Amino acid sequence: MGIFLIGIVFMLIGMWVSWRLKSKFKEYSQYSIMSGMSGREIAEKMLRDHRIYDVSVISVDGELSDHYNPLNKTVNLSHEVYRGRNAAAAAVAAHECGHAVQHATAYSMLTFRSKMVPIVNVSSTLLQYINMALMLGAGYFLYNKSGGSDALIMLLIGLNAVVTLFALVTLPVEFDASARALKWIESSRVASSQEVALSRDALKWAALTYVVSALGALANLAYYIMIFLGRRNDD
Repeated sequence: MGIFLIGIVFMLIGMWVSWRLKSKFKEYSQYSIMSGMSGREIAEKMLRDHRIYDVSVISVDGELSDHYNPLNKTVNLSHEVYRGRNAAAAAVAAHECGHAVQHATAYSMLTFRSKMVPIVNVSSTLLQYINMALMLGAGYFLYNKSGGSDALIMLLIGLNAVVTLFALVTLPVEFDASARALKWIESSRVASSQEVALSRDALKWAALTYVVSALGALANLAYYIMIFLGRRNDD
């Protein structure tokens, strides 16, 4: 029951942060930037300024679906960001280009994070199946003092440890991309000082979504570790 309460708490926190991010994006979308450049133009200029010529900027469906794909070297911007000529679009476009700059300069944390993707995908899939089984009534098995339940708890600790490490590594990757974006926006003068402040606030709320995710992963890991240690103390 405890793991589901943890999940609900962090789901609610995540939903609130996501709502605040969307409201901030909507609010800052009303502020046209000084240069009048669109998100696509800002992304292309930032890439050129960093002498990156093998990355394409494309438009994709979805709300706040913006991301950088290192496999095909594309900066994928949602329609609102791709066409937007405002502080929110500038912040998101530059942030995604920050990841492209990380990739081009072989930023260590991004490289490490990319190498973790295959094992994280496997771990996340296994956790989904195990959690589904626990929800369907297999949860009592965790509290039975048997070798099988010990093995299950250790497996859950291992899988959650992988997911948690990935979430923690993601934090410096995202923070660094935002720092690169804001530094470039300010130095390139594509936005005024007031617009830079708005962009900084928008990226702060975007970063908080990753912080909540990391805290949720840590809470899940700590929960299973406490169960395991409790069983050892009872022996």
